[in-house]
Amino acid sequence: MKRMAQDTVPKLFFQRVERYKERVALRKKELGIWNKITWREYGQRVRQVSMGLVALGLDPKDRVAIIGDSRPEWLYADLGNLSVNGISVGVYATCSAEEVAYHLSHSEARFFFVEDEEQLDKALEIRDQLPKLEKIVVMDMKGLKHFHDPMVMSFDELLQAGKEFDEKNPGLFEQRLEKTGPDDIATFVYTSGTTGPPKAVMLSHANVIFNSNAFARQVPAFETDVVLSYLPLCHIAERTLSVYHAINMGFTVFFAESPDTVPDNLREVSPTFFFAVPRIWEKFHSFINLGVQEATWIKQQCYRFAMYIGNKAARRRLNHQRQPIPLLLANLLVSITIFRNIKKLLGIDRARFILSGAAPISPDVLEYFHALGVNIRESYGMTESSALVTVHRDQNIRLGTCGEPLPGVEVKIAEDGEILVRGDNVFQGYFKDEENTRRTLIDGWLHTGDLGELSHDGLLRITGRKKDLIITSGGKNISPQYIENLLKFSPYIVDAVVIGDRRKYLTTIIIVDEDNIIKYAQDNRIPFTTYASLTKTKEIRKLIGDEVEKVNSELSRVEQIKNFAIAEKILDQEDDELTPTMKVKRKKVSEIYKDIIESMY
Repeated sequence: MKRMAQDTVPKLFFQRVERYKERVALRKKELGIWNKITWREYGQRVRQVSMGLVALGLDPKDRVAIIGDSRPEWLYADLGNLSVNGISVGVYATCSAEEVAYHLSHSEARFFFVEDEEQLDKALEIRDQLPKLEKIVVMDMKGLKHFHDPMVMSFDELLQAGKEFDEKNPGLFEQRLEKTGPDDIATFVYTSGTTGPPKAVMLSHANVIFNSNAFARQVPAFETDVVLSYLPLCHIAERTLSVYHAINMGFTVFFAESPDTVPDNLREVSPTFFFAVPRIWEKFHSFINLGVQEATWIKQQCYRFAMYIGNKAARRRLNHQRQPIPLLLANLLVSITIFRNIKKLLGIDRARFILSGAAPISPDVLEYFHALGVNIRESYGMTESSALVTVHRDQNIRLGTCGEPLPGVEVKIAEDGEILVRGDNVFQGYFKDEENTRRTLIDGWLHTGDLGELSHDGLLRITGRKKDLIITSGGKNISPQYIENLLKFSPYIVDAVVIGDRRKYLTTIIIVDEDNIIKYAQDNRIPFTTYASLTKTKEIRKLIGDEVEKVNSELSRVEQIKNFAIAEKILDQEDDELTPTMKVKRKKVSEIYKDIIESMY
C-alpha cells in the first residue's frame, strides 16, 4: 500500500498497521485467556469488513449503525465502514427497541451491526419501521445456529464475502480508502437526550484527529500504554480513547468481558491509562469505605492514620508546597503498606494517567483519591467538541477546576457566564437540524450551554448548566449540580435531584445506593420486606437525614436543603428516568415525584 497523508482515521489506521505489523493491538478474553490480536490481523479484519460492505452495496456517506458492548468486532465494523467513506452511527446497547428505531430512522442507516441475539431481537422487532434498512450483521451467533432470515447474516459471513470480493476487485479498496477526506463526516454521535429527542452530532475525520493530537500534546502517551475498554463505544469519550487515540498513539486495548466483570478485568489488566465517569469513582469510594467499616479495629486505625497522612501530603502537593521530610517519609510508608494494596484492589496500581470526565464530580471525591496517591485529573468536554476541551496538566492539578484548554482550542466566558469553545475539534452541525445548529454554532464559537469561570492562569471551573440553574423566589441563582455532587459523596446516596426553582427554599429527591442501604439495614437489624418499604423506615430516614445535614454544614443558608424525600425505586433507563450515559432526566423525575415535591413545600 503506498504511503498517503494521515488526514483521516482509516488512513492513519492503515499507516499504523504497516508500522506495527505483529505487535499486539487488541486483547480479548476467551476461556480465561487474554488472546492477542496483532495490528496485522486488526487491519485484515477491517479491510474484510470494508469490502464486505462494498459488496453489499455501501456507497460513500451511507450510514452504518452499530449496537453492542465494547468488543473488537465493534471496532472492525466502525473502521471498516470509515475506510470506504461510510458514516458510523453508534447505538447504546441499553436502548429499547423504540429508541433503536429512532436512531436508525433518523440517521437513515442502510446496514446494522448487532452484537448478539438480544440485539437482533430489537432489530427484527422494528425493521418494518425502517424502509432504508437493508442488512443486519450479527457479531455473536450464539443461540442462532439454526436461525435463517434473508435480511440477516453473520459477521463471519461478511468477512468471507469481503475477502472474496477483495480478491475479485484488486485495487478497489485502496481507491475507496484514498478518496476519504479530512472534511468528510466520520460519525454521528447522538446526544444523551436529557431535554428532548437525541440530536445527531456530526464529527469529521479532521475533528477527531485534531482532538487526539491535541490531547497527546497535553498528556503524552506511549506505545507501551495499556487501556481497558469497558464503557459504551458509542460514547465519544470511550471511542476517543479506545479507537482514535489508541490508533494514533499505538497502545494496546483490552476489552472487558462484560459490564459485570469490569472490576475483575480491571484488576487483571491494571491499565496505565484509565478513564472513568464520576459514578464509578463514587462507587470506588463507597466500596473502600464500607470495606473499612467491616475491618478489624486495628486495621481501621491504621487506615485512619494513613488517610490523615495522605490528606496532609496531598494538600501540600496540590498547593505546590514543599513537603517536610518527616511527612514525605510517613507518606511513603503508608503508600507502601496501605495505599498500594487499595490501588491493587481497584486495579489502578499501574495507572500513570487517570481521568474523570463526562459529568461533574465532587471535589471531596477527588481530594479523597489524591490522598490515596491516585492523582485523578478532571476534564471538560462534550460530544460537540469531539470529547475533550480541557484537561489538567501533570504539574497543574487544581481541585474544583477541569484543567486548561487543549493546545489549539480557545475557551472564553460569555457575558451571561456561558462557556464558549472554538477550535478544529468543534463539530460540523446536527444532522437534519439546522435550527439547533444555528443556535449552538455562532461565528465559529460552540455555545456549550454550560456555565463556568476561567482563573487568572486559564483553568476552567464549571459552575452549572444554564438550563438547570435554579432561581429561588428570593431571586438567588443556585447551581443544583454542586449540591448534588456533595450529596453523592455519601456511600448511601447514588443520585440526588435538587428542586427549588421559583420556590422559597431547596428540597431534594434522594436516590439511595441499594446495595449499601440493604447492607446497612442487615447490619443494624432493621426489618423490611421490599426496597420501597426499607426507604420508609425511620432508621433509613434518619441515616439519610444525617447525610443531608453533613452537606448543609458546608453550604450557605440559601443553598441548604430544607427537606428531602427518598425515591421508592432506583432510577431506571427503561422508565425514561436516565439517559444511556446514566444522567438523570430532571424534568422526568420532577414529573414522577410532583406530588411528593409539593408535599415538601
